[in-house]
Amino acid sequence: MKIRFYIFSCVFVLALATHAQEYEEEATDNDETLLPEGMQMYELDSLLNDWMTKNYLTNVENCLSTGVNPEFDHETYALRLSRLPNVIEMPYNEIVRKYIDRYCERLRPSVSIMLAACNFYNPIFEEALESYQVPLELRNLPIIESALHPNAVSRAGAVGLWQFMIGTAKKYGLEVTSLIDERKDPIKASYAAAHYLKDLYDIFGDWSLAVAAYNCGPGNVSKAIRRSGGGKTDFWGIYQYLPAETRGYVPAFIAANYVMNYYCDHNICPVGTTLPQATDTLLLKKNVRMEQIAATCDISIDELRALNPQYRTTLIPGDSHDCILRMPSDKINAFIDAGDSIYVKQTENYNIREIAFDDNSGSKKKGRRSRGGRSSSGTVTVKKGDTLGAIAQRNHTTVSALQRANGLKGTNIKAGQKLKMP
Repeated sequence: MKIRFYIFSCVFVLALATHAQEYEEEATDNDETLLPEGMQMYELDSLLNDWMTKNYLTNVENCLSTGVNPEFDHETYALRLSRLPNVIEMPYNEIVRKYIDRYCERLRPSVSIMLAACNFYNPIFEEALESYQVPLELRNLPIIESALHPNAVSRAGAVGLWQFMIGTAKKYGLEVTSLIDERKDPIKASYAAAHYLKDLYDIFGDWSLAVAAYNCGPGNVSKAIRRSGGGKTDFWGIYQYLPAETRGYVPAFIAANYVMNYYCDHNICPVGTTLPQATDTLLLKKNVRMEQIAATCDISIDELRALNPQYRTTLIPGDSHDCILRMPSDKINAFIDAGDSIYVKQTENYNIREIAFDDNSGSKKKGRRSRGGRSSSGTVTVKKGDTLGAIAQRNHTTVSALQRANGLKGTNIKAGQKLKMP
């Protein structure tokens, strides 16, 4: 089985909004609209050190300091949104403007990188969405979910580009075990997301409500419709009855569609991209270790992990069921020529704890599996130039753990600030 396609990956913000999660909070008129997690600022050093970023993105530094964001009147924004060739209604108002400004001001460097990543991911997203006959503008949903990071993990435990919770993932055919997490597989997760979105539209008959339900779950949208008196069947009609994060989710989706189309008008330049190698897939029916593949086929472990993000360790468990291995096309023959020598021997004991991966970034931690990514207790003082990600890495913890320990909603920190270690 050989499926040729171009593989693609770019990381960026390690934060994302959860979906299919039934929130217990009740929204009120006094609640502030929240930023989806995928729009919260994240340190760029983690992104720029990613293997795929370093290998396939170019001219990064030039784009990170691109020009000033110009001002436009309300009529211009409204006209531009009306001109988008979309099925989903995308009205302009002050709430939408807030999110457009966020992308075009604070998140300008991130938009530059996401524009490059779209070159890799959009063909996959569009093929999956087209297969379920859902609007292609939904390809921009992962921008606010994960900022196009296939290994992203939210505070609530949603994972991957499309931010699936475990229950929803399994309902739509994604395997999640101690060894495999197909929520991180760009292709399989995209088809599952397209299927889920189609089902949500079939429930509500409105794409904006389907997008809202993707964030907070269909139960919360149905509850908001009932609270509105039952006569309102559009997002803005039930806006005040939705959970706070969901009230920001649909406007953020509209803003993402805007900025992905009109970035040039805001002096945002895409980071340059080079074409990744063509890849093929192999169907494995036996256990095999990535270390052995790397040594036999002259390929790095980092590249294997980037091409196969669904495997949680370096063991590909073909003994339990058939597994897909994705490799550069020019390395496939070396794997085939190795024959049975490349596979794990049946008498060999293996331990899935040998290599674990950080909950947020996917970076390797050698040795005993950490317990929740915790470091020793105490405090650290933020130094000039520090980022939350760098501090987490130095102290053997995670960004989300630091955020919880210090009550941080985002990742903004300043020199001299004291941070509690989880």
